[in-house]
Amino acid sequence: MDLTRRRLLGAAGALALPTFLGGCGGFSTSSGDDDAAGGDTDTLTVTTWGTDSELAGLRAAVARFEGSSGARVALDVVPYEQMFSNVDAQIQAGNPPDVFRVPYYTFGSYAGRGQLLDLSPYLEDGFADRFTPQAWAAVQSDGAPYGVPHHTDTSAILVNTELLGAAGITELPASPEEAWTWDQLAEVATTLRGSLPAEQYPFAVNWQGNGVTRWLSWLFQADGRFLTEDLSGPAIDSAAAREAVAFTQSFFAQGWVPPNSSVQSATYSSDSWYAQTVAMVWGGAFLVPDAEATLDFEWTATYAPRKVRGGSDFGGNALVATAGTPRAELAAAFLASVTEEESMREFCAGASLLPTRTDLVEQGIEFAVRPELSPVFVGQAGVVLPEDSGQVASPDMASIITVLQDALEGAFVGGQDVETTITAMSDGIAAAVR
Repeated sequence: MDLTRRRLLGAAGALALPTFLGGCGGFSTSSGDDDAAGGDTDTLTVTTWGTDSELAGLRAAVARFEGSSGARVALDVVPYEQMFSNVDAQIQAGNPPDVFRVPYYTFGSYAGRGQLLDLSPYLEDGFADRFTPQAWAAVQSDGAPYGVPHHTDTSAILVNTELLGAAGITELPASPEEAWTWDQLAEVATTLRGSLPAEQYPFAVNWQGNGVTRWLSWLFQADGRFLTEDLSGPAIDSAAAREAVAFTQSFFAQGWVPPNSSVQSATYSSDSWYAQTVAMVWGGAFLVPDAEATLDFEWTATYAPRKVRGGSDFGGNALVATAGTPRAELAAAFLASVTEEESMREFCAGASLLPTRTDLVEQGIEFAVRPELSPVFVGQAGVVLPEDSGQVASPDMASIITVLQDALEGAFVGGQDVETTITAMSDGIAAAVR
């Protein structure tokens, strides 16, 4: 697999540059044997993108639903870079798909514009109980569900064990509770900086492009927020945010990360890890199959750090139905079916993604590739709190992303001080949520 493919996978972790992948998963071209959206009024139309393994799991779920319901589903598979321009154009033209896939950080903008179906009248009592609280919070708008959490992903630390071993670091955290504190991470980075040659770096963080939302993990670890509880204004002018900015800013000042790994960089962090430019990288579970197939060094995964508490990004995708669909009941039945235990287990295990069902999280799930790493990613996802994922599902998230990108770029590589950065974030978020 060449660098271009790895770069696409690096974008796939849910939050990449706008012209690349925005959710967990990867590129796919339209499949010739798939039915295009539209047409038959008795056919449910579903638009998605995905890696081959994701599409295999989704097709199996579609077949299961068709077999049990007698309904027909037309699956339209498009490249991610065309996905939302197509959906937006179809919505404007009045002929959208009945169901489509959407990253959680984009979900809020569709729900906030009234473009999604309120599923409340169609879901059975207790339906919410099948999901973890943080997953269910990610598909709420004004207290109502406008989608189902199909899967999630989160960032653990992928480790080049050879480079760490050469620096004398042979023991890694074995649970989220034992994750390195910020101080311990700084000690590890300092040790690696002293061991590695100048052209190699201790780590890289996957906050490039729209992945800037992953910076919020550091804010959450310091027990901070960026939005008020009602999502109506900024809450980032806080001691926690100042600690998060100062600590992440130090990554560049201390030479712990490559200078070209800032949030507006065109170089994805995973590329640096594949090339052994860095010893560790923050990355999603979706990288596991590609890494196992292509890397020629020993590697493993461990938990992301903690401060006041653990905190992590809530990546992945929801499935939503469009407002005004003439097949609302059928769409809701499909959304319920694809989140049944068997369908979700098969999808997540095959695609190296994480379940959103409480029972699957509690039972554990085994990836088809490197199954011993499954508990690391499931455990990492478990530190996400509902109030964390709920903020990222804000209808104003697209504008807030731009605010974070500009402010953090100034802090990381522009010489901007912490106070100026916090003011820029707070003022920008206030303008975004008006």
